[in-house]
Amino acid sequence: MTKTRLFFKNVSEIMGTDDIGLLIMVDEQETRQLAVTCDKHMLHQFGLRIGNVPIVESLLPEVLWTIIRNLNADRYEVIIVDVADGQYRTMLYNIDTREPVSLRASDAILLSLIAHLPVYIDTKLFLRQSVPFKPESPGLALPVNTITDRMLKAALDKAVADENYELASNLRDEMLKRKKERKPGKKEEQ
Repeated sequence: MTKTRLFFKNVSEIMGTDDIGLLIMVDEQETRQLAVTCDKHMLHQFGLRIGNVPIVESLLPEVLWTIIRNLNADRYEVIIVDVADGQYRTMLYNIDTREPVSLRASDAILLSLIAHLPVYIDTKLFLRQSVPFKPESPGLALPVNTITDRMLKAALDKAVADENYELASNLRDEMLKRKKERKPGKKEEQ
């Protein structure tokens, strides 16, 4: 697997929602970006770290990382390996033992920020999921396959309410595709 290194750039809220945000990751040249969805609790956690709030030194993630680092000389990295059911599949890899631990992408990115761990993504996945990085752009394209089922349903409802039937059709197609993928062995009904 060829890997592309990613760097945390910023956090963004999704307009029209109170409980969903985006973590913006960019490649080393800052030419392409990847958006990772997160919940409002994770937005708060990133806000604490970005704002350099003094209390973070005694919060659980920082304390646990200090214990792990002091007990273990192993090195770690985060790798985004796939996307399924609207979520990036992310692994924390022990570089020395090659032992993987699966964790939620937003948690992995927070850990990488706290512990200064490198974040990588499979290059083919990155090229498929990323969009050009435009720092001055007020909006961001988000691949529909990275939206959770709940977000997908909310987006579909909004598209129908706004009479944006082309978008609604695309969102419905994604929902049907996921439903079909969750039922292995079933024939596609036409």
